[in-house]
Amino acid sequence: MRTEPTELLIDTVAWVLIVDGRILCARPRGKDIFYIPGGKREGTETDLQTLLREIDEELTVALDPGTVTHIGTYEAELHGPTPGSVRMACYSADYAGTLAPSSEIAEIGWFGYADRDRVPPVDQLLFDDLVESGLLPAQPGGAPQRR
Repeated sequence: MRTEPTELLIDTVAWVLIVDGRILCARPRGKDIFYIPGGKREGTETDLQTLLREIDEELTVALDPGTVTHIGTYEAELHGPTPGSVRMACYSADYAGTLAPSSEIAEIGWFGYADRDRVPPVDQLLFDDLVESGLLPAQPGGAPQRR
């Protein structure tokens, strides 16, 4: 019996934090590209459980579960040589603590729409959607300040 090869699909969740017209991005150690913070679920974790764990692990802040809101889910080809695609469920949420890169994150940055080419294809879809919905300005904004 012949079967078609199964294409790799990576299922992730991401935290969308926009402050003063810029979105928070993170570059993992050993990578040359920035991503929307988040990651892959472990075992039978829900989106919420994965989101809370990943953001604590990557950025050392605690998201407020009562404020988590689904923004959208996006799917695109994987960045890099590996064939396959990634699905990214994106959420906004309030947080407590001070944003700081953990040991697995080389640096964080605040990106405007002009920085769209510095993120992978699935994140670019999010950027486009945020601009279309008015949540991310198409033109450069000021320096980020937490409200």
